[in-house]
Amino acid sequence: MKIAIIGYGGVGKAFLKLVLEKTESLLNEGILPKVCYVISSKGGVYDPDGIDIEKFIEFTKSNKDITHYPCGGSSIISFDTLLHKRDVDFVIEMTPTNKETGEPGMTHIVKSLENGFNVITANKGPVMLAYKKLRDIALRNNVQLGIGCTTGGALPTINSGVVDMAGSEIKSIEGVLNGTTNFILNEMETYGVEYNQALKKAQELGIAESDPTLDVEGWDTATKLLILTNVLMDEEKTLDEIKIEGITNIKVIDIKKAAREGKKYKLIGKTIKTDNGIQMSVKLECIESNNPLYGVNGKNKAVKYTSDTLGDLTIIGGASGVKPAAASILRDLINIHRGYKYIR
Repeated sequence: MKIAIIGYGGVGKAFLKLVLEKTESLLNEGILPKVCYVISSKGGVYDPDGIDIEKFIEFTKSNKDITHYPCGGSSIISFDTLLHKRDVDFVIEMTPTNKETGEPGMTHIVKSLENGFNVITANKGPVMLAYKKLRDIALRNNVQLGIGCTTGGALPTINSGVVDMAGSEIKSIEGVLNGTTNFILNEMETYGVEYNQALKKAQELGIAESDPTLDVEGWDTATKLLILTNVLMDEEKTLDEIKIEGITNIKVIDIKKAAREGKKYKLIGKTIKTDNGIQMSVKLECIESNNPLYGVNGKNKAVKYTSDTLGDLTIIGGASGVKPAAASILRDLINIHRGYKYIR
């Protein structure tokens, strides 16, 4: 199995380490992974026989510019090189998300599918903006598109909706889809600290970014909700159609009052299908203990599907961080190798 990696940030590095760590397990699956390309914005590394992952990882510990790698590194290696040579089975696209245009990931995914490569992506932008287009291109070219990493990483939100709700109509999607905001709310509840102090701790632990806007103002949750809605409900909605509120105005006094009433605040992304169409929102909700999302604590995430024939399905858990994100990419790769068709 020949693989190209596009985007060598935290998840890309974690993916290579995971491939090395799981070599024996992959061989037991009948997978002999050969990473032939690692492509970044400055250039890349190419070895048609497979890059020595262990040596490459060691090199990048002290060298940020992969084009200086002595075994195949070059500033002229690019995505166009990959398209010209057409010598891989999988393209793993992990460039940063652009929610306005989806680029450069959109071009990478479209051209990879058109050239007959299976694609697995961690990039939310192209999926939230043009999932149906990407799905149709994959269908026309008889290849697969794995997007499990885009909506919760280790939490199998997409897979469970596609596989375990098959044959039913999903009527609603409810989820605690952002681990950072859930951690902050849990800190406020457990230790009685205000929002800013809880945020600071999350940043010190590396759970929140130095600029936490996308998480705390609800945009990350909204993006994941949009992807789930469009994929599982066969819609073409946009972010503009979601009413979005974050957690920045929550006070400890509010959380304590909820606790006295046996309730908890959660940032919940919700899509409901009604006779009047689809309604989508992201907002703080004060939920009761009988709600399955009530017990989702710390960095954990969860999603609940309600269907017409299979009832409710709730999935809770899934680790957060770059390694679990990389593991979700590996999960899609293994499932596609096993013959599972996400696109059919």
